[in-house]
This record gives sequence, structure tokens and C-alpha cells, in this order.
Amino acid sequence: MNFKKHNLSGPTLLNLYKNMLKPRLIEEKMLVLLRQGKISKWFSGIGQEAISAGVTMALNKEEYILPMHRNLGVFTTRNIPLNRLFAQWQGKASGFTNGRDRSFHFGTQEYKIVGMISHLGPQLGVADGIALASKLKNLKTVTAVFTGEGGTSEGDFHEALNVASVWQLPVLFCIENNGYGLSTPANQQYYCENLADRALGYGMESYIINGNNIIDVYTELSDIAKSVRENPRPILIEFKTFRMRGHEEASGTKYVPKELLETWQSKDPIENFRNYLIETEVLNDDLELRFIENISNEIEENLKLVFKENEVDFNYNKELNDVFKEFIYQDFKPELNQENIRFIDAVKMALKESMERHDDLVIMGQDIAEYGGVFKITEGFVEQFGKDRVRNTPICESAIVETAMGLSIAGMKAVVEMQFADFASSGFNPIVNYLAKSYYRWQQEANLVIRMPCGGGVAAGPFHSQTNEAWFTKTPGLKVVYPAFPYDAKGLLNTAINDPNPVMFFEHKALYRSVRQDVPTNYYTLPVGKASMVKSGNDVTIISYGAGIHWALETLEANLGISADLIDLRTLQPLDTETIFLSVKKTGKAIVLQEDSLFGGVASDISALIMEHCFEFLDAPVKRVASLDTPIPFAKNLEDQYLAKSRFETELKALLAY
Repeated sequence: MNFKKHNLSGPTLLNLYKNMLKPRLIEEKMLVLLRQGKISKWFSGIGQEAISAGVTMALNKEEYILPMHRNLGVFTTRNIPLNRLFAQWQGKASGFTNGRDRSFHFGTQEYKIVGMISHLGPQLGVADGIALASKLKNLKTVTAVFTGEGGTSEGDFHEALNVASVWQLPVLFCIENNGYGLSTPANQQYYCENLADRALGYGMESYIINGNNIIDVYTELSDIAKSVRENPRPILIEFKTFRMRGHEEASGTKYVPKELLETWQSKDPIENFRNYLIETEVLNDDLELRFIENISNEIEENLKLVFKENEVDFNYNKELNDVFKEFIYQDFKPELNQENIRFIDAVKMALKESMERHDDLVIMGQDIAEYGGVFKITEGFVEQFGKDRVRNTPICESAIVETAMGLSIAGMKAVVEMQFADFASSGFNPIVNYLAKSYYRWQQEANLVIRMPCGGGVAAGPFHSQTNEAWFTKTPGLKVVYPAFPYDAKGLLNTAINDPNPVMFFEHKALYRSVRQDVPTNYYTLPVGKASMVKSGNDVTIISYGAGIHWALETLEANLGISADLIDLRTLQPLDTETIFLSVKKTGKAIVLQEDSLFGGVASDISALIMEHCFEFLDAPVKRVASLDTPIPFAKNLEDQYLAKSRFETELKALLAY
């Protein structure tokens, strides 16, 4: 291997060597512990140490790195205490996830490292968000994010590179091309000579670097990072290397030709660099033995600390309380000044007031800037807040959710508009696997709101009419808000933006311009998790939300003899069970109305809760009324019969007659 000194000092060369040697020695020890059953799994980075150490040394300590599971050298080069790393791998409380996640699936703000999730792709878009925050704050920092050659096949890779290119974000996209995605060789992963060639399609610079040559990695990354700090832009870097062990230890390497392994063994980054340092008299045997002894002692001492540590305790309340970051609700009271406005105007007003209140709030979505969004909610926002904070996005729901997460990691807030709630399916993975789980896993808040224009009754067909709240109420870590009135929409959206946890905020399209209400003109908030009693009565409890509330009101106005408690849930997660139970215990009968199709919907859980907690007070079975278990049809006469509205009055009267 050809090493060029590049005017690097002796101490720098020795640091490069030690920063490769340390993860290698740790790995060799972990492989022993794995065989002894003292750790459960191991993803080896042996043979790839030069990339982790070189990239990390090329970055400043305040610059974020988003590594993969073969980048132990990132963590050790950032000098994370070994006892905490070892505790993480053994599921001990002193690790980074309190035993809730394993291996390198964690992050740490202290060391500016954001770990991966198993789905690989989302971290690429998260890097975009961190870099966007850097650019907006004019910090002149870069963000480095890792992926493997297999990960470049995911849609997140394309979306993240495209967003970074369009917005000229200071991201170093680092591909560790190590030959295999589990057992699938590179020639079955992509059909181009070099992955770096893909940069051309994004208008990006790219580099191919020998990932086993630590001097090349360090010097070239140092130059690239320096350039990007001064001239923010994304760079695609392909490191040519090889994975010397299995995908993880259980998979082995039988699928790899022996000759190929032997070829890359001769290119071992540590052995070759060691020989170079000895030849140039920067290193000698005594000094190397001292390095090995010091690192080995550090490993053993820290392992002893962790072995002495008890297994992580299960604490019921702590587990539940750590799903969300604590939010101390601040109550801003509505004033007497009111204006009669539509639902859509209330949403616009809340967004505008929140943008004025939070200088670090960024709104992102398709066509939301000059065009004002398909519903014109953000019309005029660019003129008031500028394009930096009101950002048109490419059509890439996944990357934009991830970018919002990156903004949160960097200490900012975000509101993402899904053009239609249906399109959240294209961003589903980062919503349910990244946003929802981050705080529980490593206490990283996801300080963002995803606005979800939803619902039927507007002849929009199967792909623009879903009310898909049940997808998200099932996922611990997400809050789900679903107002029915302008007053609630404004107050709850303001609260959602204040909340440091991820909030799915549903806005029914059919209510946008059909429902009006007197709404205070000042900034005010309403508590999330508190239902509203729209009407009071004694015969039956009607529970609904969104458009269902208005369907229930129409039914009650047409049947003045029915005395009902009408509960508008407003928030589905958390759910105000106290209001529900008190009402049902009073009336003895309950009917739950939802627009969503019946099976697996919110109504099913509410019905089960009532049966469990109010059974002895019931005078009839709990009734659920929902739309048909079909996709949503387009033609008006089909949609009218699909919707639960068409059956509610009949089912309500049947329940009262029970």
C-alpha cells in the first residue's frame, strides 16, 4: 500500500495509528466475549478501521457524525468512555439506552454522535436536517453520515442526496463499499462501476478514496471538510474497502471466495500502516507494545466495571414515563377579542403565530412556499418569514420527515405538511421507527409536528381521502391530535408546536371551509389529552372526533328528543379516558363513531376500554359505527354509502331501544 506523508507530523501519524488500533483490540476482545455468551451479537468492522478513524479525526468535535454498526472507531476516536460502550453492548443501565436497544443503535449529544436504526436509510435524511440547522445558523460546520453499498439501494439514499443537493447542505455522504450486503455481493446491489458516479445525477461532487489507507482518508477528508465549511454543499464519497468477517458473526463468510479474502487480508489497514510507520521510524516495537498494553489495560479495567454492574432493573412507571419527553404545558389564555373564521383560517393563524413566537421553527412541505400549499394555508408566509424558514420540498416524504428529525437533534423545531395524510405512507418508516422511538431509546426528543390533511366526503377517491389515524395511535411515542372545530384547531396546534414530542396533527379537509366559529385573535393554547363535552344529556354517550362530531350534531339536531353526552375526543393519543368513563357511568350506554373503517380502528380500543372499566354500569353493549371495510370510493353515491355518517342515526336509535 502506497502511503504519502502529506506533511503530517509524527504525533498525528501516531494518533492515526492508535485510533485504528484501539477499535481493533476492542473488537478482538468482543469476539471472545461473544463466544462466551457475554454479549449477544457483534457486527465486525475489522478491516475498515481506517475509514472510521480518519473521518472522525478530520472533523471538529462539535460536528455531528452519523455512523453505522461497523464504525466502532467513530465512537472510540471521539473518546467515549469504554465502560459506557461495554455497558451498552451488554444491555446495562450505564449504557446509552438503559438496556432498551443494543449495539450501536444509540446517539449521544455529548459526543455529537447519532446512531443508526436497523432500517439503515433514515439516518441519511437526518444528516440533512442537522446540516440544514448548521446552514440556517451559519455555524460553518459539516455533518458526516455513513452508509454501506447495500444501503444505497434504499429510496432514502436517493431522497436524502436529492434534498441535500437542492438545498446545498453541508453533508459528507460516506459510502463504505465493503463488497457485500450480508451475503449479496456488490455486483448484485448496483449496476454501475462506482457508486460515486451516482453523484453526477444530483449535481454533486464525488470522490473515490482507498478506505484502507488511513493517510488518504484523513488528508482527503480534512481538505473536503475544510472546503465544505467555507462553501456549504453536499459531497458523495465512496470508500473502497472490504468486510473481513460476516455481516454479523453468526452469518460467517462461507459465501466469500477464499482468494478474495486473502487479497483483502494483504490490504489490512492497520498492518500496512504499522509497517510504514516502522519503516519511516515514526513507530518502533517498544512504542507499539506500550500502545497495545495501555489500550488492553483500559479494556480490561472497563470490562471489570461493567461485569460488576447489576442487570438493568425493570421499573414499570419509568418505562411508561420515558416514552415521551416530559412536557410542562404552558397555558396561554384566550382573550375576549374574537373573529368568526373557518377551520382553515384557524390552522393558518396558529402556524403564523407560532412562527412569530419561535424563531427556530421551520415549515417544510410540497408547494407550501410561494404557492401557499394546495389548501393555501401558508399563502403569504414566504413574504413574512422568508424562504429559509418556509421551505418547498421535493416530493420525498421520507427524507423530509428525517430532515425534520435532524433539525430537532440540532435544537430546532419543525412543522412538516403532508400534502394529504394518505402520503404519510411514503414517510411511514421514519415516523414510526425513528421519531416515535428516539426519546425512549436514547432520550433524544423529536420536536416536530406533522400536519395531516385528511378525510372523505370530498369525492377525492382512494388516495386522497383516508383518515389513517389508527396507523399512528398504535405506535408508542407519537401523539395524535384530531380537532373538529376552529377554536380547538388553533389552540391545539399551538400546543403541539410547543411540545418537544412528535405530534401527528390531523385536519379534516371537508371541515376546512365548511365550519366556522368565533376564535380568539390572540395566541392561546389548549391542553393535549383533554376531551371536550360538546353537548350534555342522560340517555347515551356519543364519542367521536373530527368530522364525526359534526355528523353526530346533525343527527341530534334532527332528533331533539335524544338526550346525549357528545364527547369530542380532540386528542386520540393521549386519550382522555376519564371524561369517557364518567359519562358512560352516568348514561349507561355508549356509541363510538369514527370515519375510519371499522376493523382495527380507534373505536375498537375505546369500546374495549369501556367494557373493561365500566361494564357494571352498562345497560347495553357498546356500539361501534364506522365506515365500510373497503378502500374509499370516488363516486358520490358510493362514497356516501361508504361513510359511517350514513348509518349513524340508525345505529344510535337501535342502541337507545336496546
